[in-house]
Amino acid sequence: MNVQHVPIEFVNQVWIQAGGFIKDAIEQQEGERDYTLDQVKTLVVSGQWLLLVASNEENEIKGAATVSFSNRPNHRVAFITYIGGRLITNPGTFQQMCAILKRYGATCIEGAVNEAVARLWRRYGFTEKYSIVGVTI
Repeated sequence: MNVQHVPIEFVNQVWIQAGGFIKDAIEQQEGERDYTLDQVKTLVVSGQWLLLVASNEENEIKGAATVSFSNRPNHRVAFITYIGGRLITNPGTFQQMCAILKRYGATCIEGAVNEAVARLWRRYGFTEKYSIVGVTI
């Protein structure tokens, strides 16, 4: 698998394939959903979020993720907003993702995940920092 960043000018060309993986990730979110698929696409094509895709040897997209960045006093955080399919299913693809995020200045990676994804990410050294809960008022 090859993980790569999709430049803004090519997002619309790959969205038909990549968007399905993001849609699946959105639907996995419990409770009120933070974003619709159209809103996620808008954040990506406007350059506010990054789109990553994983493709096989035949250039078929097998996974996708969106990433936002924030700056803290000690870190530039790459926050995985959505991830679906087979993006970081092995150490090689995880290392590719890390290399891409480092090129954007990231010093750490975070994400809000359900328990199944948390178990997967623990394989790559992620630890639980906090739990995120929410309520609409």
